[in-house]
Amino acid sequence: MRFLFLGDMVGRSGRTAVTDRLPGLISDFRLDFVVVNGENAAGGFGITRQIFIDTIDAGANVVTTGNHVWDQREALQFAPQEPQFLRPLNYPKGAPGNGSGLFEARNGARVLVANIMGRVFMSPELDDPFACAGDLIASCPLGEQSDAIILDFHAEATSEKQSMGHFLDGQASVVVGTHTHVPTADHQILAHGTAFQSDAGMCGDYDSSLGMEKEEPLNRFVSKIPKGRFEAAQGPATVCGLAVEISDRTGLAERVEPLRVGGRLSETIPSFWS
Repeated sequence: MRFLFLGDMVGRSGRTAVTDRLPGLISDFRLDFVVVNGENAAGGFGITRQIFIDTIDAGANVVTTGNHVWDQREALQFAPQEPQFLRPLNYPKGAPGNGSGLFEARNGARVLVANIMGRVFMSPELDDPFACAGDLIASCPLGEQSDAIILDFHAEATSEKQSMGHFLDGQASVVVGTHTHVPTADHQILAHGTAFQSDAGMCGDYDSSLGMEKEEPLNRFVSKIPKGRFEAAQGPATVCGLAVEISDRTGLAERVEPLRVGGRLSETIPSFWS
């Protein structure tokens, strides 16, 4: 199975780049399943229903989120109505919407996707992400109820992300980090077959501070006095993600490489898809 994960869409620049490029990526590389993190898509803070629909229409199978999931209040209303929209699974019982789901890939595979949020340096502090992940895997094991398992682990601390990768190694197909908006260089297949990257990076303008116009974040670091709001940067976006070949036999990863197209960062296309 050919799987692509795209990191946090930030603002109009990021979401436009994704919706413009994703159909071609799916067609050119014959992708079976795509997950996109959309939690910063609406001006950098949350996601609207229309942006969610546009992302699905562009070819994403699932849209994940994170700590900004409820920044656009309409998400509270549409989350329960859209199975392809995921908020963090480890929210307390009673939170709107779903944190995981079982979906059918274009090749017919059963794909379990989960969105879980870390706790180190994160707000709000949700339920234990490791217990949450363990319970989910036990309820839908790889090779039994699912043919592939994808986890978007939305977390700040690299140590927590790496630990989650090792915790699920051999039990999940892919564990990929989001939230920090900078693509890390540690893409790998772990010892027991799980594809891992600490952070997929953002789909956004990298002439910025994490996708925001750089002047106000810089001002706050220097002066400690806010002068205005954070605004999403509007320059050309780089679409950043992680490409994985998942075995149809075992559900574990066989190849993994980053994908970066457009914008300022150096372009890289997975060698096994080119």
